[in-house]
Amino acid sequence: MTENVRRGTSIAHIGIAVRAIDELLPFLRDVLEMPEVPLGNSDGATIVGLASGESLVELLEAQAEETPIGKYVAKRGPGIHHVCFAVDDLDGMLQKCRDAGLRLIDETPRIGAEGKRIAFLHPSVTGGVLVELSEY
Repeated sequence: MTENVRRGTSIAHIGIAVRAIDELLPFLRDVLEMPEVPLGNSDGATIVGLASGESLVELLEAQAEETPIGKYVAKRGPGIHHVCFAVDDLDGMLQKCRDAGLRLIDETPRIGAEGKRIAFLHPSVTGGVLVELSEY
């Protein structure tokens, strides 16, 4: 049996909101030679993943205007939407955030695009950056 080794916190992915995936995909895939990684769609967004070392870049295109990505692009335009940090123990980390008085968007974990448990923290407590936490 293998020992459960803690990996610590690392960047899992950066989510980039786009008007159309095809506008940015050729640059990342063909010019920068970042290979595509199959991901499922989530929260009303079409998602294309690209490998960047041990992390991913996720291109997020709204499937409808009223989705979170649709609202984001309408209000702010395309750009970095969120940073996702992978943590060893999502439930423990959320409790640590609660204990620190941090505002959570997701009080309990849910399943994200990679089939992993995720939760978002409110940008008002993270320097204006939308932060997603994900279990390895």
